[in-house]
Amino acid sequence: MSARRREGGRGGAVGPSQRQLRVGEELRHALVNILREGHARDPDLQDANVTVTEVRVSPDLSNATAFVMPFAGQNMAATVAALNRASVYFRTQLARAVQLRHAPRVTFALDTSFSYAERIEGLLRDPEVQRDLVPEAGVTDSEDGEPD
Repeated sequence: MSARRREGGRGGAVGPSQRQLRVGEELRHALVNILREGHARDPDLQDANVTVTEVRVSPDLSNATAFVMPFAGQNMAATVAALNRASVYFRTQLARAVQLRHAPRVTFALDTSFSYAERIEGLLRDPEVQRDLVPEAGVTDSEDGEPD
């Protein structure tokens, strides 16, 4: 299927293909197992507990970005830097664990979705926003004059 056909002729951005999603999930599971084994030689990774939340794979499956979150958010920058230093090790291990023609180059990035969700939650708890979310008694929005 051509890219134009997947886009529906609109020229907009297309999400990941089913293959990219499947390979990404398989890589995520393999990375979790590799990290659980703890064979990395980097001292910053020896006792690191890391959650792999998502792996996004490029359309040609040659590059993958693994989004990680260190347990309890401790030493985030140091852990991500150590994971990137050991990316060749992870690529070698992935080549053994996942059946692909070529193992993708893996880069690690901090998953910011948790902090983004906390920020939105905080905004929704703001008294000024709460005032707009909770309907006031006696105010009618419908045409029949009944309160919503």
